[in-house]
Amino acid sequence: MNELAKRVAVSVVAIPAVLALVYLGGWFVAAPLAAFAAWGAHEVYRFAQEKDVRPIEWVGVTASASFVLLAAWRPVFREFAPFALGIVIVASVVAALEAMRTRGPEGSPLPAAAVTVFGSIYTGLALGFLPLLLALPVHQGWTTGSVDPLASLYIVALPLVATWVGDASAYFAGTWWGKGRARLAPTISPNKSWVGFWANVAGAAVAGVAWLSVVGGRLPELAEAGVLPLALVGAALGFVAVIGDLLESVFKREAGLKDSGGLFPGHGGVLDRIDSLIFTIPVSYGLLILLANFT
Repeated sequence: MNELAKRVAVSVVAIPAVLALVYLGGWFVAAPLAAFAAWGAHEVYRFAQEKDVRPIEWVGVTASASFVLLAAWRPVFREFAPFALGIVIVASVVAALEAMRTRGPEGSPLPAAAVTVFGSIYTGLALGFLPLLLALPVHQGWTTGSVDPLASLYIVALPLVATWVGDASAYFAGTWWGKGRARLAPTISPNKSWVGFWANVAGAAVAGVAWLSVVGGRLPELAEAGVLPLALVGAALGFVAVIGDLLESVFKREAGLKDSGGLFPGHGGVLDRIDSLIFTIPVSYGLLILLANFT
């Protein structure tokens, strides 16, 4: 199966599954998302182990899942933030104590503790913003009249569509016009070109406008922002999606691994599937709130 076929196959399965879970909401989406975050943290620790650093995995995996579950329990940022800070503090202290106890001076205790905390934040805290996104329409009063049961799906669709459309645009533009052109980051991901990068940003911007045209009538508070701001939001999501992709690529290159894992046969691991979403989900949360506050 070629790369395009893999991308299409993943999208055909993933998009309906994600949208169904988002529609059900609550713990239906939080529980599998927490498991995804925990497995993603496990893959981060696999990278570290390839370089002889042994994180305190049980601490990081637990913290990663806890971020998501607590976000589902307290899906408003001002209520979630103190708990998130508490998780970071507790994970940092426990990881440090465990590193001292089980690693000793010869077992790289500082890198072990640092990677433990980083892995939980990188996956768990980032994905914890999905329950916050789901709750935005209700808490911000963005729905018309009575609460629209699909409002949460509309909001979450923005980072998902911008990420996937941007990625597809980068793939096609890079394949057709990027060969032989300037490389974006040759030492990190040799196949990525500047042509693909700009196509990703442009495709995500178009996705932002398309999203507005479809859901604007359902979310009038956001629709007031207009086309240009949503295009800029989409472009920003396309930009950070590339950053997320490159960051995971540099981790894999450092570890000498082609994929982050083998959870999805033929498609790699969790991080291979959500590397961009780790960035676009929390960034979309912040940008949507800013957009609503300035309209």
